[in-house]
Amino acid sequence: MKKNQIPTFSKQLLHPKYWPVWAGFGLLFFLNTVLSYKAQLRLGRGLGMLALKLAPSRAHIARRNLELSFPEMPAEEVEALVIENFKNAGLAIFETGMAWFWPDWRIQKHFTLTNTEEVLEFERNKKGVLVVCVHTLNLELTARAFSLFAPGAGVYRPHSNPAYDFIQYWGRTRGGNTLLDRRDMKGMLRVLKQGKRLWYLPDHDYGHHNSVFVPFFAVEEACTTTGTSFLVDLSRCAIVTASGYRDEQGNYELLIDDAIHENFPRKQPEAAAAYMNKAIEKVILRGMGQYMWLHKRFKSRPHGIERNALY
Repeated sequence: MKKNQIPTFSKQLLHPKYWPVWAGFGLLFFLNTVLSYKAQLRLGRGLGMLALKLAPSRAHIARRNLELSFPEMPAEEVEALVIENFKNAGLAIFETGMAWFWPDWRIQKHFTLTNTEEVLEFERNKKGVLVVCVHTLNLELTARAFSLFAPGAGVYRPHSNPAYDFIQYWGRTRGGNTLLDRRDMKGMLRVLKQGKRLWYLPDHDYGHHNSVFVPFFAVEEACTTTGTSFLVDLSRCAIVTASGYRDEQGNYELLIDDAIHENFPRKQPEAAAAYMNKAIEKVILRGMGQYMWLHKRFKSRPHGIERNALY
């Protein structure tokens, strides 16, 4: 798909090779609609435990990420977090369906929105806001909850399967949010300069291109994108971090932090990346078991060191 081309429905998407995608999402829609939230919670976490047994390599990645990030954490605590992480990864399937298929009233029933006024004040003053989030396993649901009071533009990677891409785009935009291809930096700047909100997730390892190596938790040289610095320097936007986490009773809170752009190191990409990593760490610590530890956060190493050396 060409950059910025919105996926649209066509008869080609009904080809038999796409039937498994339609069937899968059809089943998810049925379960999201018919089952109670508590039933979906139990089923999703059960699927996560099954995945833990079937994907030992992913368990190793999650375990290693935690060991690297928190070297003083006892082994039994690390293991407990790995198990909890897989349970939440299974639940993420259902949470994605909730985000894409539930009506607004059902989202509102399970979410509390905290500290929303400053974001709305920026909108009234026509100041763009970079909403910095992290890859929590319930990210889709968090984005949908955000759209209930302040829709924004998200950055995404189009899927190679056109049927999946069509459903994904429809699901992510049905609540009022919009999407931009992750390569569309001009589009991102346009959103911010127009005084709107841009969702941005700089917490993953995106490779050496446009990145620096700065501390992230206990890892002193973590590959970190300089995209945040680029967007903030050119748009002069505000920056807020935000997170959506689920408590033990199954209730969610969308928490928007106070703006942090006043102390942001401008025109200093390395210092800016380190500054954002510190802010991101605070967000992750709110719900350790709900963060995506299954991703190789530290796979890229400084030049001269073997890729994936830490794994």
